[in-house]
Amino acid sequence: MKILNAEDIRLWDQYTIQHEPVSSIDLMERAAGKCVEWLEEHIRGDIHYTIFCGKGNNGGDGLAIARMLARKNYPVTVCILEFGHKGTDDFQSNLARLHQAEGADIRFIQSKDNFHSLEKNEVIIDALFGSGLNRKLEGVTAELVEHINNSGCKVISIDIPSGMFVDRSSKGNSIVCADHTLSFQCLKPAFLVAENAGYTGQLHILDIGLHEAFYHHASGTYEWVNKETVTAIHKPRKRFAHKGNFGHGLLIAGSYGKMGAAVLAAKACMRSGIGLLTCHIPRNGYDIMQSAVPEAMVMADVSLASITKVETDLTQFEAIGIGPGIGMAAETKMMIREVLGTYRHPVIVDADALNIIASQKDLLQLIPAGSVLTPHPKEFERLFGETTDDFARIQLALQKAKELKLIIVLKGHHTLIATTDGKGFFNSTGNAGMATGGSGDVLTGILTGLLAQGYSSVEAAILGVYLHGLAGDIVAEKLSQEAMVASDIIENLAGAFLSTQKK
Repeated sequence: MKILNAEDIRLWDQYTIQHEPVSSIDLMERAAGKCVEWLEEHIRGDIHYTIFCGKGNNGGDGLAIARMLARKNYPVTVCILEFGHKGTDDFQSNLARLHQAEGADIRFIQSKDNFHSLEKNEVIIDALFGSGLNRKLEGVTAELVEHINNSGCKVISIDIPSGMFVDRSSKGNSIVCADHTLSFQCLKPAFLVAENAGYTGQLHILDIGLHEAFYHHASGTYEWVNKETVTAIHKPRKRFAHKGNFGHGLLIAGSYGKMGAAVLAAKACMRSGIGLLTCHIPRNGYDIMQSAVPEAMVMADVSLASITKVETDLTQFEAIGIGPGIGMAAETKMMIREVLGTYRHPVIVDADALNIIASQKDLLQLIPAGSVLTPHPKEFERLFGETTDDFARIQLALQKAKELKLIIVLKGHHTLIATTDGKGFFNSTGNAGMATGGSGDVLTGILTGLLAQGYSSVEAAILGVYLHGLAGDIVAEKLSQEAMVASDIIENLAGAFLSTQKK
């Protein structure tokens, strides 16, 4: 599913108006009708609606919603921001229709003195500003947003919470804190970043029938990874397949006190469907790995406590995963340099391997093209520098992925997969219960296993991140987010795989 920016959304509206064809006010009517359907289905009890409207088309949506609710005999108060300008044509048409329909109390706000007290049982509909907003709210408008946020009422924003930009940072803005946001047709970048999480509330995408032809030809930067995406990627096994068909992977993981990371990565790798797995670990972890993951082969380092050198022929492996629990010993740093300088196929780089690369930036140039880096925000910052906001971090990830010819998996609630062609894929699965030690090691194992099986780097990243998150969602349903540990994610990978298979 494509994620479109403000300009794309405006063009999609225009395309629909021209090619359906449909008048702009009738398209607005369609959107308002979908909102009213949602309100009747989800908002119960003795309700008084207070609808705040700007004078743009978002305000026009609010006026149309007010008219439809009034006709259904809901008590409705409409408050219109009045700054002397006339408003858009569709706003004016809907205002005339509202006057004709009667049943709504229409008020105008020219200053703070026009704010009325809001009772706790009122439901506020925010239709002040939509996707077209291009500057911060100030003066009376910012004070009105504060008035809404301090009301204690349930707040429902139409299209996007007023004050929030669609495709750039809204940090420092006055923004309506919505309990629900009713947006139209597709996801917007603003809904996928952590800095906006406190404003959007529960998000609901309403289908208002925009013309499909525009969507199919739109070339947005971002896409939403869902079940349909991964079902198309997933490769079912052939009946006469054998373990040699599913690759041989190498995991370089573990150090004294961190063998758990190596075990988790190895178990997850085996559960991802790999044919053969070899684990290179410090010598003191030999018995641990052989006992915990009997399906894996083990190579022990000459060092008891850390990994210092991988002496085997690396060309026998279809994929290498490196980093979980390896520590930052000087000998380990040298080992990273040797592996990256020798192996020419894509590798999965995580955890301490990322921190080692961050401490020796020239190593970035040694990473084989198509490799997958899996930093969390702090690791990303160490690698590529600080950013001012989530949008700047996303843009930097896209830039660095293209520049270095790498796949960057920037971990978060909606993990971003930045690819070498400048595209970004946001993941739809996962939950806060996965914010637990070892979860990243599990992801490394999954990605290594998928890469070894012949998936491209982008396919492995998209499929692996989705399966990892979905397994976490299955765990949350069974055990709760609070009780989740990383091993639970591995144990529920089977259910995640089953859900991706075509029926």
